[in-house]
Amino acid sequence: MTTELTLLSAFIAGLLGSGHCVGMCGGIVGLLTMNLSLEVRHSFGRLIPYLLTYNIGRISSYMIAGILAGFLGEQFSNWLPLENPRIVAMWVAGFFMIALGLYIGAWWQFLSYFEKAGGFLWRKIEPIGQRFLPVKHPLQALGLGLVWGWLPCGLVYSILFFALASGNAWHGGLLMLAFGLGTLPMLLTMGATAQWLTRFAQKIIVRRIAGTLVILFGLMILLMPHHF
Repeated sequence: MTTELTLLSAFIAGLLGSGHCVGMCGGIVGLLTMNLSLEVRHSFGRLIPYLLTYNIGRISSYMIAGILAGFLGEQFSNWLPLENPRIVAMWVAGFFMIALGLYIGAWWQFLSYFEKAGGFLWRKIEPIGQRFLPVKHPLQALGLGLVWGWLPCGLVYSILFFALASGNAWHGGLLMLAFGLGTLPMLLTMGATAQWLTRFAQKIIVRRIAGTLVILFGLMILLMPHHF
């Protein structure tokens, strides 16, 4: 599988799955903006530095996690008694992409088990994020994003399996960057209080269309192992 295809898959997963972010991250974006003045909150030009720095921090944490996952995948693949363990790893990633599509479409919540497992680590990290509240400066928003990037999320974990399967720290980081950029439009718009769009993204028909498209990407991965 080509690097371009896996990066595109990660971006599309972030873009189509970002409606899920409305429920997961909506409260955090609310915490980010609630202590800002009305003039800042009602002016996209003044609000954008806070939203951008928060999301830069969040995506940076995704990249760090992707680099670690890619490095671990490389170490693990060296131990597998297979001629090409990466093909097996990409099959696993393809199945997780399908699981992600089922998760986004609210058909099967398998990835929620990973969210629960990640909750143990999150309970240790969350108090650090409280130190950046209330947010009154873009640098505080950056710190908040760096911490909240580790929030347990099945959507994030599914792409981390791509990073793990890549068997390369650099590629793992790029995958998580592509995914993070895919989630950016929704979270920026949500921060700009476009309520109609967030309501639209949460409609079950929209989630199921997005989930179906992600499943198709997963099937594409499973049917194209010879390109890896």
